[in-house]
Amino acid sequence: MEYYSKYSDSELSELFGSGDDAAFKEIYDRYYNLLYLFAYNKLRNTDEAKDVVHDVFAWMIDHRQNFVLKTSLSSYLYKSVLNKVFNIFSHQAIVKKYIEQGDYFIEVDSAETDYLIREKDIADMISQEIKTMPAKMREVYELKFKGYLSAKEIAAKLNISENTVNTHLKRAVRKLRDNLGPAVFVLYILNR
Repeated sequence: MEYYSKYSDSELSELFGSGDDAAFKEIYDRYYNLLYLFAYNKLRNTDEAKDVVHDVFAWMIDHRQNFVLKTSLSSYLYKSVLNKVFNIFSHQAIVKKYIEQGDYFIEVDSAETDYLIREKDIADMISQEIKTMPAKMREVYELKFKGYLSAKEIAAKLNISENTVNTHLKRAVRKLRDNLGPAVFVLYILNR
């Protein structure tokens, strides 16, 4: 069993698809903690993060015969976890909205509703991350991306050097990328 750790992700995926339980155990051992931390970083709830990761692995087992990757194993797993996180956010947003409105009926199969809720969830996640930035970093970031000021204009307005402005911006972008995860961060950059 020890030699499974030497297999690449693609080799493990093929073995798993052919019914090799030891290959699944290696995939699970290799990715569980990373996926859990990724889910927890988004959800900030231990039980929900564990459930999300277990659901992804359970789905893999249930669909083993049809398991074919069109991307890397890690990309597949992270995307699966992120989709489940979005589903949780979507559900929470729908429930909250309709409880507040006193309306207890919703069309859940609407693709447009799903897209709008995911887009709102991403915007909310980004807004929360911006709020947690140190005050000066947040001010610089907002002047740049909401006020559309150049680094030179920000430096003059805040009476700081351009290098300090650029340092704050680099740190802010790194913080967003690290805390939101690469997939959400890329969506944010593309829609900014």
